[in-house]
Amino acid sequence: MNAPMDHATLAESMPLEEINVSDPKIYQQDVWQHYFRRLRRDAPVHFCKDSPVGPFWSITRYKDIVSVEVNHKTFSSSSAFGGITLRDRPAELELPMFIAMDQPRHDEQRKIVQPIVSPANLAGFEGLIRSRIAATLDSLPRGEVFDWVDKVSIELTGQMLATLFDFPFEQRRKLTYWSDVATTDLANPDRLINSEEERETVFRECLGAFMQLWNERVNAKEPGGDLISMLAHGEATRNMNPREYLGNVILLIVGGNDTTRNSMSGSVWFFNQNPREYEKLRANPALLESAVPEIIRYQTPLAYMRRTALEDAEIGGQKIKKGDKLAMWYISGNRDEDAIDNPDEFIIDRARPRQHLSFGFGIHRCVGNRLGELQLKILWQEILKRDLKIEVMAQPKRVFSAFVHGITELPVRIAP
Repeated sequence: MNAPMDHATLAESMPLEEINVSDPKIYQQDVWQHYFRRLRRDAPVHFCKDSPVGPFWSITRYKDIVSVEVNHKTFSSSSAFGGITLRDRPAELELPMFIAMDQPRHDEQRKIVQPIVSPANLAGFEGLIRSRIAATLDSLPRGEVFDWVDKVSIELTGQMLATLFDFPFEQRRKLTYWSDVATTDLANPDRLINSEEERETVFRECLGAFMQLWNERVNAKEPGGDLISMLAHGEATRNMNPREYLGNVILLIVGGNDTTRNSMSGSVWFFNQNPREYEKLRANPALLESAVPEIIRYQTPLAYMRRTALEDAEIGGQKIKKGDKLAMWYISGNRDEDAIDNPDEFIIDRARPRQHLSFGFGIHRCVGNRLGELQLKILWQEILKRDLKIEVMAQPKRVFSAFVHGITELPVRIAP
């Protein structure tokens, strides 16, 4: 699947068994839509026999993805069987984390951090988020080109993460770096690291910083309201071994960073590509209630999650064998014509905008989804309040990854 070529034609003419939607290049080139359209129509439960990540099944339709998500007795997300990404890592490099656990441990650990995004806490965060977004927008250059991803998306999500962890604020870019290292694909020509050993070296640095925070907080008589205090004092998490602690920290960093940051970047691109939708929003800012979930559906910040079959099963008429790995392609389910009207269109006043899979479904549904939505909503409220004309100056540069569906650079200019 190399460029330059007509991917629409290629996707239609290729033998089905040769289609490999785990190829990071099709996301970097933004041509993934054609391959999934073909699979949804001709092979909605598709077996890729040969790929750099080994053989795997692709679940591409909305209803089939939901059926796999809710059947967690048959389809495991446990790191003991390979976790949530298609690339199998050596057992000693697997990172246990609650998203990569089965019941009952998943719920026990998830409950510990859930209070950070309670309605009361979100209401408490709102003023802080708004003041930071206002300060960030007011500091942006006018009339000159800058990178929206760096100056806005990374900056704002880094600030929020530092607050959630009560992490040293001036070192917040470390959180972004650790998130990027955790998800970087070693096949990427522009990769941040060159080997799993290097990734482990960076992880040790991350663990060192977070062990220091743990040690400061574990003996506090009155536990703080930050994530590290919650983990240190939680019944199900206070006796974690260092590897499990690191796994949960990485999960919370990536969850809090990649998803919100890529929706913030994607939203600017989508409104630039769909000026009529932006005019609708300017005329009626109340449409943000439906625009925010539509942005998140259209971006789909994490393209898939993996499951491993614990027993023989059948999905969409296909026989799945015990031990087989499956990818639930949220990015495809979010474009499923049978589940969503005009799914390839960006429509900010959809009747049912929350009918999307970007946050997953069932017990593994993203714990911080409401916080991500809140940040995105306030960002656009403040942009509208200032009536900023954000002009995209070039095509976005995209992440080389089949897992993180994101934007690495977006050159923009704000009219003076």
